Amino acid sequence: MPVRYPLESAVSNALDALIEIFTWVGLGGGLLLAVAAVILLLADGTWLPARAVVEHVADGRVVRWFDDEGGVNEAPLSAHDEAKIGSADMADIFFRRGSANRMRLTRSSPLVRFVSLLAAGVSTLGLAAFIVSIVLLFARG
Repeated sequence: MPVRYPLESAVSNALDALIEIFTWVGLGGGLLLAVAAVILLLADGTWLPARAVVEHVADGRVVRWFDDEGGVNEAPLSAHDEAKIGSADMADIFFRRGSANRMRLTRSSPLVRFVSLLAAGVSTLGLAAFIVSIVLLFARG
């Protein structure tokens, strides 16, 4: 039986506590963030692709497109959208089904993507801490 010194025992206990905290916070927080991401995804709605015409109007530039029901829609371009589209006459956009004159340049919301990636990262941290705790349990055995 190996001799354990008080300092070694204190460091071991602190390491065990830290690993357990990372496990619970990682797995619990990752689960909560994943639920939040699903709720945000459902609230975001359905966005369908369309090809839009970019036109110059008195107030700036707008995009016009046909929706899935054949209606004509129009939305002004934000400064960010103008920078991404550039001087093109046509643009690939996504419009929200059932909502007139709403468009964006990406299919998924940046907020949903951020929360999903954060949930994956926090869950990975929790899973890694759990694996380390199991390995240490058997290594000290």
